[in-house]
Amino acid sequence: MQRIVTHLWFDGQIEEALEFYTSLLPDSRVLEIIHYSEVGPGSPDEIMFADFELAGQRFTLVNGNTFFKPNAAMSLCINCNSQAEIDRLWEMMTRDGGAESVAGWLTDRFGVSWQISSPRLHEMLASDDAAAVERVTKAFMTMAKLDLAALERAFRGE
Repeated sequence: MQRIVTHLWFDGQIEEALEFYTSLLPDSRVLEIIHYSEVGPGSPDEIMFADFELAGQRFTLVNGNTFFKPNAAMSLCINCNSQAEIDRLWEMMTRDGGAESVAGWLTDRFGVSWQISSPRLHEMLASDDAAAVERVTKAFMTMAKLDLAALERAFRGE
């Protein structure tokens, strides 16, 4: 079992979220669903906890109530190796009530914050070329969805 598991707080919509999240990436699946008991606080037909894997990483959805709300102070980052993967995930996650933010961040329709990023962006930002890092930083801070070609041009100073 994975030692540290991220729990995401939900107020309903657990089944819909499970279906959506496990459709995003390969090696994703529902692992276990636990329903409320007769004791409550939910009814026995409601999911209390749902464990799933997203690209092999384990998560738990908690069907709580309106007491907690997700916010951008905590986000999940998906590192993509191509613009096509960035585009696909961005489109899937911003539709049906999702919202774009800045610099590769978005909020999905369930209120969970994500970063759709790339290892290449991290490589550029870790460069010893301070001028290139500054250009890339200025470029990606003006983007909602990352544009890898534009970031490469900024890195090269074009």
